[in-house]
Amino acid sequence: MNRETKPVTGTAAKTATTETARPGTETGTETTEPTPKAVQRPAAIDERATRHARSRYNAIAPIYDLMEGLVERGRYSRWRQELWSLVRGPKVLEVGVGTGKNIPYYPPHVAVTGVDLSERMLARARKVAARHPDRQVTLLQMDAQQLDFPDETFDEVVSTFVFCSVPDPVLGLQEALRVTKPGGRLLMLEHMLADPSWLARPMQLLDPLVYWLIGVHIARRTVENVQKAGWQIERVTPLSFGNIFRRIEARKP
Repeated sequence: MNRETKPVTGTAAKTATTETARPGTETGTETTEPTPKAVQRPAAIDERATRHARSRYNAIAPIYDLMEGLVERGRYSRWRQELWSLVRGPKVLEVGVGTGKNIPYYPPHVAVTGVDLSERMLARARKVAARHPDRQVTLLQMDAQQLDFPDETFDEVVSTFVFCSVPDPVLGLQEALRVTKPGGRLLMLEHMLADPSWLARPMQLLDPLVYWLIGVHIARRTVENVQKAGWQIERVTPLSFGNIFRRIEARKP
């Protein structure tokens, strides 16, 4: 699968973070840098499903914010603000940055690298980043299932309504675990399969159609997927009726 990594350019580039050199180790009179850990490639990726997700999000990118306008002004914006208030950083990865809806909520003291599979969603995120020059943000096109970062790069990973659309969510969560430092946290907002069976069943029946139309699954068991990927769940906070929407806080062992 061909994958691009496009750094943020133009006005937003002024807000991009720069890598801080790791402390060296003294050897005689010379200072040597420790060798970075090699990127370990994940298991095979379903390229067909990944192309489908990318094409669907590219297609809806121009109207994505409009589609979610009502819920964004209602619950979503409050949930985003609450989630980002938990972020400590200092080095944070946002998986699935989308159109940049979280950028206004980034704490000014943290450096955020935001990645997304869709180049058209990223184009909109860059415009948001340009409107918030006080935020430290770097935007890259990248597949959550195959992150192009060395092991143990970030202090925390954040995602909001993303792992409903990652073709292999466990693989994506394993990649997030890989690039997180030991003891680092995963903070998520997600919608998933409802708890009550009378509500879960129609969601399962509609899931294939919704996925085909917009590339989103509405019947995933995301809490279980987080555990399968190797994260230690610390807290799951129900946010809506039927526990469809939840905030998940987990930690890398």
